[in-house]
Amino acid sequence: MIDTILKLDGLSKSFGAVRAAKDVRLDLRPGEIHALIGPNGAGKSTLIQLTAGGLQPDAGVVRFAGRDVTQLSMVGRARAGLGRTFQISALPMEHTVLQNAVLGSLGQSGRVMRFFNSVMTDRALKERAMAALERVELADHAKTRTADLSHGQRRQLEVGVALTLEPKAFLMDEPMAGLGAEGSKRLTGFLDTLRHEAPILLVEHDMDAVFSLADRISVLVYGEVIATGTADEIRSDPRVREAYLGENAA
Repeated sequence: MIDTILKLDGLSKSFGAVRAAKDVRLDLRPGEIHALIGPNGAGKSTLIQLTAGGLQPDAGVVRFAGRDVTQLSMVGRARAGLGRTFQISALPMEHTVLQNAVLGSLGQSGRVMRFFNSVMTDRALKERAMAALERVELADHAKTRTADLSHGQRRQLEVGVALTLEPKAFLMDEPMAGLGAEGSKRLTGFLDTLRHEAPILLVEHDMDAVFSLADRISVLVYGEVIATGTADEIRSDPRVREAYLGENAA
């Protein structure tokens, strides 16, 4: 059995004089949610991009499912089983819910899309897409235009599209962003069950969700991981309290 499904080993990235990631080392283990937190400008989005393949590191290695994927593109890493949701929705708004899910299924199959209409008649792709929509409670909205969904439903759809890829792990970038209390509670419950299917590296500002969900938490400040531990360990770490948590640690 693989001890770590995802491992970032010494990742560094600079933009001119700004070091956005400094020798970052963390891992994601089977069955867990590992949360990455930190103040605005800490480098969280850069680190997610480095992990997903949207940026190449200046130094360091990304290992996923037992292989070095540092040189793989975002598409290559997705096909290897690294599912991702975005801080700002990247879904085509003009497509229906089902169309977006089918396009995710197409990516999982590794096939090239030639004619969109013919893809939408592919029974196997539609069945995989509908199964994912059932999981995220959007099957009844299959024919709804994505632009007509609520913000929370779009977040659910992003997770559903990622599920069609049958991922080995998830990268989730602020999935609670813009959700109300009820929406956050619903998504928190879903992620709690999802971890047993595929572990999750979670970037999130909602500290209630983080402390409720995370098995481990890493704190990023100015591109460096200053602490990793359980929720209780992070709450009581004086460096973390000074740099980020403040009153949120109470």
